[in-house]
Amino acid sequence: MSHAEQLIPPRPAPPPVAKRLSVSKIAGYTVIGLWLLLGLGLLYSMIEGWDADKFTHYGPRYIDGLITTITLVATSIILGAILSLPLAFARMSSNRLIGALAYAYVYVFRSTPLLAQLFLIYYGLGSFRPELQTVGLWWFFREAWYCGLLSLTLNTAAYQAEILRGAIQSVPKGQHEGAASLGISKAVTFWKIVLPQAMIVALRPYGNEIILMIKGSAVVSIVTVFDLMGQTRYAFSRTFDYQAYLWAAIFYLSMVEILRHIWASLEARLTRHLKR
Repeated sequence: MSHAEQLIPPRPAPPPVAKRLSVSKIAGYTVIGLWLLLGLGLLYSMIEGWDADKFTHYGPRYIDGLITTITLVATSIILGAILSLPLAFARMSSNRLIGALAYAYVYVFRSTPLLAQLFLIYYGLGSFRPELQTVGLWWFFREAWYCGLLSLTLNTAAYQAEILRGAIQSVPKGQHEGAASLGISKAVTFWKIVLPQAMIVALRPYGNEIILMIKGSAVVSIVTVFDLMGQTRYAFSRTFDYQAYLWAAIFYLSMVEILRHIWASLEARLTRHLKR
């Protein structure tokens, strides 16, 4: 062995592999086991107390409420996406006034409960009936469905604006500089280069926002919108059977799982070039 080799300290042995499960894993398996037992208990109670007449009578109401929920959420997401684009630009604007107004909008709608926003629109603006009739808007605010749609749209627009702003700002500045060096205009650079890359970054947060909107849309049932939760409340008020809410939970869980798998497939397809 040479003198140089003697000066090099020996490589430390790798740490032994732990054979025992960590406390966090044990706790996780315990929670999963408890949820599994709860699910089996609910399944047994459903089979034991199955009432075909109730299912036949209220089943069409659940389907109608499900369609209302999907329509309400899809429309609010689309309108919120349209509104979020100018909001995101306003948040990134160098004009202090425009930036402050956009920040105030986002701050208010992200910092207050969706239920409070719904009440302010339905009950608050609804109290100005003479003024709304004067300007011809009473037909909109007298309908609970439109008020629910407006509250969901304004709420999701604030969240989508922040998602879009963060995604746009995550695109490296070198993309802008490279496009400018090739003589590409700023508008073409944004729509053809920056925005496609930003949408890949924003894809997963957008999926989470849609899932949150599906679950949050249940609040519109409080203002007499017969969505899925509204029809569930109606069924429970007639039967006093807790399974009415259990079926609603199954419908919501199914919607979220279907969307989650669709979004995972979409994300895998759009990002397949990044995994090569």
